[in-house]
Amino acid sequence: MIRFLHTRIRVRDLDRSIAFYQTLGYQERERKESPQGNRLAFLMLPGNEVFLELCYSPDYPATCPEDLMHTCLGVADIVEYCAEVEAAGIEIWPAGWREKFTSGGRKMAFVTDPDGYEVEILEAEGRKV
Repeated sequence: MIRFLHTRIRVRDLDRSIAFYQTLGYQERERKESPQGNRLAFLMLPGNEVFLELCYSPDYPATCPEDLMHTCLGVADIVEYCAEVEAAGIEIWPAGWREKFTSGGRKMAFVTDPDGYEVEILEAEGRKV
């Protein structure tokens, strides 16, 4: 059996990125330096097996072109989750997300990390998250 294990993204400031993802619910599992001199941080969401690897290298300019890639989080109650994230100072988009969620249909929102990576937030619609 083949399993998906992790995703690596390049970041400009490891501590700032870790703090951002911790606000979203990630927990830091490990930090280390690679043989190539990259500083790495491994983050996981409770109850998940797949992890997010943040990589900082002073020799690599970390830039993320708009809409290049994104990660996605499934939450049980998107209004509650987004309200907590917004209260922590992270902008939720699109604007007016609360009003959009009252009209029915699939509930999704986004946040953007400090390096421009998008994080999609979806309500899990009855599935255990």
